[in-house]
Amino acid sequence: MKRKPVVIGVAGGSGSGKTSVTRSICRRISSECIVVLEQDDYYKDQSHLSFEERLKTNYDHPSAFDNDLLIAHLQQLINYQPIYRPVYDYTVHTRREETVLVEPKDVIIVEGILVLGEPRLTAMMDMKVFVDTDADIRIIRRILRDTKERGRNLDSVIRQYVEKVRPSHIQFVEPTKKFADVIIPEGGENAVAIDMIASKIESVLGKNN
Repeated sequence: MKRKPVVIGVAGGSGSGKTSVTRSICRRISSECIVVLEQDDYYKDQSHLSFEERLKTNYDHPSAFDNDLLIAHLQQLINYQPIYRPVYDYTVHTRREETVLVEPKDVIIVEGILVLGEPRLTAMMDMKVFVDTDADIRIIRRILRDTKERGRNLDSVIRQYVEKVRPSHIQFVEPTKKFADVIIPEGGENAVAIDMIASKIESVLGKNN
């Protein structure tokens, strides 16, 4: 009978480098034994709303996420059961009809801006990580990502940052830092922190075998 997988939570502000940290851990441990759940894939379905109404959504607010589904899927993976993960389409601001089959693995990384802000999620985690990066770096990264990958224009990205992202970060994201076991400055470029986390995961995996 398999033991419980190692569950790692990786949180931090938008553009902080969470994905870089996750990728660095995957390269170190071997992606063959790691599955990544991104909180961004679990934005609530908004197909019942008009496109204009969807544009008003604050995607950095806790209410934007379908945490019930994320928690249910995480529990299934912990039980070594496959899931069908939703796919969120940022160009139309709702979920696509298709889903993605995700097979269970020995290490589960749950990544997202507010994964440490949901007690039901943190209770399932063996290690909680917060990626701490200066605000000027985060907004530059967000501008590059949203304009290149999500079809946004510069004005809309800046307006969203000022009106929604920054206030939500201060109110909801930054306070979750206190729940972290490890705080990583400078994201995926912090090789010492990545090495420490990877070594801890390898140690736990070794004990489970």
